[in-house]
Amino acid sequence: MTDSPLGRRRFLGTAAGAALATVATTSAIPSAGSAAPRRRSSSGPGTTFRWLGTSGWRVDVGATTVLVDPYLSRYHTGLFDGAFDPATALTVDTARIADHPGRPKTILVTHTHWDHFNDVPHIAARSGARVFGTLTAYHLGMAYGLPTSQLSPVSGGEVLDFGDHTVEVVAALHSRNNGYSMAFPGVRVAVPARPEKVEDLPEGGTLAFLLTPRGGPSVFFMGASDFVERNLAGLAPDVAMIAVPNTDVTSEYVPRLLAALDWPATVVPVHWDHFEVALRNPPTVTPGDRDRLDSFLAAVRRAAPRTRIVVPEYLTPYTFA
Repeated sequence: MTDSPLGRRRFLGTAAGAALATVATTSAIPSAGSAAPRRRSSSGPGTTFRWLGTSGWRVDVGATTVLVDPYLSRYHTGLFDGAFDPATALTVDTARIADHPGRPKTILVTHTHWDHFNDVPHIAARSGARVFGTLTAYHLGMAYGLPTSQLSPVSGGEVLDFGDHTVEVVAALHSRNNGYSMAFPGVRVAVPARPEKVEDLPEGGTLAFLLTPRGGPSVFFMGASDFVERNLAGLAPDVAMIAVPNTDVTSEYVPRLLAALDWPATVVPVHWDHFEVALRNPPTVTPGDRDRLDSFLAAVRRAAPRTRIVVPEYLTPYTFA
């Protein structure tokens, strides 16, 4: 598949990339621009990470399941073939979702575009999970009929204790397209009618999350490729799930981000796959998006050659020391 005239996800400001090996690592070359990898105690519960595609993750902290941006329906909108239809009906593909999310206790939502939020109300209704997101996510959850007892609005700065892990909420920014804008901007300041179309789910403000199991490792999750450097000060995650940019309008994205995160030992690129096809390994990718991922990986290697890079495959269990 080739790039469309619309530039596919360029209008969203996020990116896709290449179907590479499940794990790719850089060599441990000393660098004046990066810190030595951090090592933390592993005395807490075992933690497993499974990529759900796009920026979605299933995190199992011992017996506790946490989801981040779980989008599994992956239906056709025309986005990847140059015929994007913003009036595409929102659809939950229960067969595709199946048991991939498990029985989560918590769902973390970075923002409310359809490729992040579409499946959240269904999964929350089925599992009873509590949804953490912006006020827009809160109001949209209510529009889908979720009770307020399952909806927790957050805005950044909160440090939430779940017993076997903590979650720090970070105010973030959504990616920008080549026009320095984004698709479907805006917020929901009150409960709207139940969304019916892709365009009914606006960006709604963007968050990032730092999840730290007892004993580590700490893991930073992004759902869009922009950030506020000051908001990242002191986080110093061991692992960073970083959204790959699809434009160059954010100046020095990779070196500024890695420096702000204090040079994480491991970087995992996300939001680089073709998210309108089924979850099959190796992930489907378009040539233009492959180039974007390759550029991102090269930028990480230049800025932080001691950092390990893990290019994930779908539903594959990963652990990080």
